Amino acid sequence: MLTIILAESSLELIPKKLQNHTSVKSYSKKFKKNPSKTLLDNSWHFGAMKGLENEIKRGRPDIIHLTLLSICTSPAFYENKIQIFVHTINNEIISINNKTRLPKSYHRFQGLMEKLFITKSIDSENEILMELEQSSLSELISKLNPSKIVGLTTKGQKISLQKLTEQLPKNSCIIIGGFQKGHFSSETEKNIQESFSINNSSLEAHIVASRLVYEYEKTIFI
Repeated sequence: MLTIILAESSLELIPKKLQNHTSVKSYSKKFKKNPSKTLLDNSWHFGAMKGLENEIKRGRPDIIHLTLLSICTSPAFYENKIQIFVHTINNEIISINNKTRLPKSYHRFQGLMEKLFITKSIDSENEILMELEQSSLSELISKLNPSKIVGLTTKGQKISLQKLTEQLPKNSCIIIGGFQKGHFSSETEKNIQESFSINNSSLEAHIVASRLVYEYEKTIFI
C-alpha cells in the first residue's frame, strides 16, 4: 500500500481572533452560519486574513477538495492500494476510510469538513468514514512506520513520476503540500528522507496527486 499525506493543508475553521472581523460577520450573516463552525476561506475572508501568520498557506479548502477527489475517486483507492491522510496547518490529522465517497460539490464538501471539525468523526452504518485528531506530522509518520518517506517539492532532485513510482519500495509514503504557495516548513522537512521535483515549475496539488496516482496504478495493475 502507498500512503499519501497532504501536509500543512489549508483546512481549518475560522480562528477565534478573526470571527469579529467585518468580512467574517458579513459572510456569516449572508449564509446564516456560525463563524466558529465555518471553514476559513480566503475567497470570502480575504480582508480578515491580512497579516495572519502563514497567510499564504491558509484559507484554501478548495485545494484539499480537488486533491482528495483526484485520489479518492481512483481505482487504487477503491481497491485499498492507497491510503490518504490530511495533515492540517494546525497539526491535526484527518484519516479517510477507503469506503468514503467524497462529495463532488464544493459546498457539500465544505459542510462535511465543518461537521468533521466539530464532531471529530463522520460515521455511516456504524463505520467511521473520516476521523480527525490532534497530532503532528511526525507522530503520524511514527505510527505508520513507512519504509521510505518522499517529499514532492520544487526544491528536490529532478525525476519523472514514472521512474519514482517504479523504484518505490512497498509501504512507502509520499508527502504533497496541501497549500497554495511556499515550501514545506522545517518541521515537515525533518520527516522527509528524499525530496524530488517532478516538473520544472510548481504544479497545483491536485495535478501532482492525479499524476502520481496514475503512475502508481501503472505499476500495480499490470
